[in-house]
Amino acid sequence: MRYELYYWPGIQGRGEFVRLALEEAQADYVDVARASESEGFGMPALMRLLEGDDVRCPPFAPPFLKAGDQLIGQTANILLFLGPRLGLAPEDEADRLWAHQLQLTIADLVTEIHDSHHPIASGLYYEDQKPEATRRSSDFTETRLPKFLHYFETVLARNPAGSSWSVGDRLTYVDLSLFQLMAGLHYAYPHAMKPLARSVTRLEALYQRVGARAHIAAYLKSPRRQPFNRDGIFRHYKELDR
Repeated sequence: MRYELYYWPGIQGRGEFVRLALEEAQADYVDVARASESEGFGMPALMRLLEGDDVRCPPFAPPFLKAGDQLIGQTANILLFLGPRLGLAPEDEADRLWAHQLQLTIADLVTEIHDSHHPIASGLYYEDQKPEATRRSSDFTETRLPKFLHYFETVLARNPAGSSWSVGDRLTYVDLSLFQLMAGLHYAYPHAMKPLARSVTRLEALYQRVGARAHIAAYLKSPRRQPFNRDGIFRHYKELDR
């Protein structure tokens, strides 16, 4: 099956968590909004599904995935669907629910990362809410970020399978998402992450190990991997990284 991934062009955003799973599995997919309009893709194709009156189960916002006749929205939900099909989910039902629970917790952290630089409104520019962002990011780096990262460190330490992965004894989509979290945090908050990384050694090792996997390493070097920038979720503002 050829999957169609719908996400905004120009940023990694929440779509990157899905891209990493597709890239690791070497799945056949098209990144619709970044593909050619002359071939029926591009932003017009994304907007047709996002705003079309004939879409029976309309998604609220990208990312969403088209798989045959199915249209699936929400990052964690997409990965719940893709995981078993790409060999990136546990076979046991209880472990699949555990993986989904972890992915939902990752989604919570992603929201807090976004709100650290946009604490008032997504529709306002960062420059319109800098004082509030300074206060929010200070609490984020001092309190919330350590809480989340230490939680994931505990998850890795308590894996019943005794492996260095987050769920079971092999890589899952959760590990790929944790890689993306760490990559983004090292970009956005290098100063805050320096001491934190020393306190979450399992998580840091997972980040390095996933990044070195053949398919992921090749993807990271390719033009398909868009660079972090100040339009996405992970943004580096020196004044917020204290």
